Amino acid sequence: MSAGRMLPARIDERHKTTQRVRRPWIGALCLVALVLIAYARVFPAGFIWDDESHLTRNPCVVGPLGLKEIWTSAQAVYYPLVLTTFWLLHKLAGLTPWPYHLLNVLFHAGSAVLLWQALRKLSVRGAWFGAALWALHPVMVQSVAWVTELKNTQSGFFYLLAILWFLKWRDQFLERESPGGGSSHTDAGRTTMRRSLVLSLFFFLLSTLSKPSVVMFPFVLALCVWWQGERIQWRDILAIAPFALVSAAAGLWTIWEQKFHARAIGPDWSQSLAERLVIAGRALWFYLGKLIWPDPLIFIYPRWAINAAHVSSYLPFVAVIIALAGLWCLRAKWARAAFFAAAYYAISLFPVLGFFDVYFFRYSFVSDHFQYLASMGPLAFAGAAIATRYDWLGCSRRVAMPTMAKPGPAVTQRVLIGFCAGLLLMLGAVTWRQSGEYRDLVTLYTATLAKNPGCWMAHYNLGIVFANNGALEKAIAHYRQAIALRPAYAEAHYNLGRLLAEKGELGDAITEYEAVLKINPDDADAHNNLGVALSQTDRVEDAITHYEKALAIRPDDSAVSCNLGAALLAKGDLDGAINRYLECLAAAPTMVDARYNLASALLRKGRFDEAIFHFQKALALVLTTRMLTRIWAAPSWRRAGSRRRLVSTEKRYNLHQIIWPRKATWPGFSQRRPILPCATAWKRCDWRSRLSPQGHEDHAGPSFCASWLRPTLKRVVSLRPPKLLKRRSRRRRLSKIQH
Repeated sequence: MSAGRMLPARIDERHKTTQRVRRPWIGALCLVALVLIAYARVFPAGFIWDDESHLTRNPCVVGPLGLKEIWTSAQAVYYPLVLTTFWLLHKLAGLTPWPYHLLNVLFHAGSAVLLWQALRKLSVRGAWFGAALWALHPVMVQSVAWVTELKNTQSGFFYLLAILWFLKWRDQFLERESPGGGSSHTDAGRTTMRRSLVLSLFFFLLSTLSKPSVVMFPFVLALCVWWQGERIQWRDILAIAPFALVSAAAGLWTIWEQKFHARAIGPDWSQSLAERLVIAGRALWFYLGKLIWPDPLIFIYPRWAINAAHVSSYLPFVAVIIALAGLWCLRAKWARAAFFAAAYYAISLFPVLGFFDVYFFRYSFVSDHFQYLASMGPLAFAGAAIATRYDWLGCSRRVAMPTMAKPGPAVTQRVLIGFCAGLLLMLGAVTWRQSGEYRDLVTLYTATLAKNPGCWMAHYNLGIVFANNGALEKAIAHYRQAIALRPAYAEAHYNLGRLLAEKGELGDAITEYEAVLKINPDDADAHNNLGVALSQTDRVEDAITHYEKALAIRPDDSAVSCNLGAALLAKGDLDGAINRYLECLAAAPTMVDARYNLASALLRKGRFDEAIFHFQKALALVLTTRMLTRIWAAPSWRRAGSRRRLVSTEKRYNLHQIIWPRKATWPGFSQRRPILPCATAWKRCDWRSRLSPQGHEDHAGPSFCASWLRPTLKRVVSLRPPKLLKRRSRRRRLSKIQH
């Protein structure tokens, strides 16, 4: 027999008996142990890119939403089973990273064991070795070390379970059709067959709900039927039909989700059919090359410049077609196994070869995590080729390998066992080294830029990391690098403008915001921030124009309404400012800036009672927010008692309503403007009697009030919640404030 031939069970029935393993649990434990050792550096790692949207800042997982929204709305990225897993794990472990990494690694280890069993079911030689090659291959690191890619590992686990149950149904069906299969004709036998098929469909549903990219599963089942030496008959088509319906629904949903939810729309996804053929051909050979020689492995590979005008660009795609056709023609001689592996590889990769728009294609047309499931085919073929060529793999009972043929000379066995052990050791070492790059964002993006200096996305995300850590100069440098690599990068221009404005370089900030609006004139945030910068440079009229454009794009934006009111107030249009603030507070009653500015406008208008009312409301919000911040930062075992005692000076505010709007409304109040004394001290005395009988209202402004209420201002600015908030005894307290 020639190298690489994997015998189907129907061709060699004797080989089917040799697949029995004396102690399969030993082989399973070996696979799990190898995976845990190879990925040991993953456990102390933190969260990285995209983990925010899927987990750490996902309102469906850590915020006010929950399981209902995960399963019934598009507010979360629609991987409902993975988000449910995150939700459950968050309830148990919070946002401590290592439990999420451990679960990801365990799913991968479990998938390796299931792959071994599936290969045995398919009578593939070297099944354990092929599964070990897949489990330890460095290309899998991106899926296993990245918490977001629990989508891959969880989906792969259920994917393999579905294959195993389908193959079990096939075995039961063939046993029933055989002359000696009388027991399968009973009602119990038919029930067992139906149960196997239903369980296969159930696990496929779980796999699809984890990640819809498994939509090629029905074709994989048909390929398995062909591999087992059977013609695909109507009974097989009827059995596969439910899987095809689920795949069609998942595929259509994914196409819609990528285009309209992930927003894979624009010039980055405007390739013609000819260009997509070029991408598909290059991608297939690229992925295969990474399996053969996994170096360098990059988080974001360079994005190819596609030129469909050159005939040579089509050579990779033509080579794929010729290779598949050649293997098909030679299937009856020696290429059956090679065709099976190649067809599985191409079929599994088809959704990510560029024929459909995927948001990730904005950064690169290829990524290691795209071939997580597809790589099983070539690596299993490699294991089978070694086992078949030398007829030795599995001779050792110490590792519970299946015996496949008479062992060769002892020296040859030792050499080959040493070769395969060394190969696994090398793959494990590279995996161990590669997984260290996923320790944190700075490490990951630094390694990415070392291998791909033109990765503008890495520069941009490093800018975000350094900006969040307060290293503004480093952040600005990385934003400028991202813009140099991608001049039309609106997000980088926007963030650079924001940091320049924070540094006080308003002229440069205005230039960056204007660059954003040249790229995307409908960016409401850019209009708003440009308006703020223009207001600070006394260009109030221009600022009002941009605020109005922002509101035309996003009419319900309370922050823009508040800024427009401030601009109108600076212009002297008190009535216009008051109307804007009232509209803003109707949409966002807890917005402190709007409440304070409204009170200031009313004060200047001479509507003193209304001004006092809104000053009191603003102070109540400030005190409540400060108290809530302390409660939120406290350990969970202290929060319950703190929430029971929380009573504001005006009314008790719901924690659920305050803590989330606070993030958007509180930063603008950091200047601690002289609103604070206006609620307590002004309420105690008739401050209006201090005005002259002639009614010099100009003395009633905030500067006048601050001058004689300065002691109160200093006392209230310190904001000591235990002294300022009312308390009630345990018997007289009101109902608990909801979380």
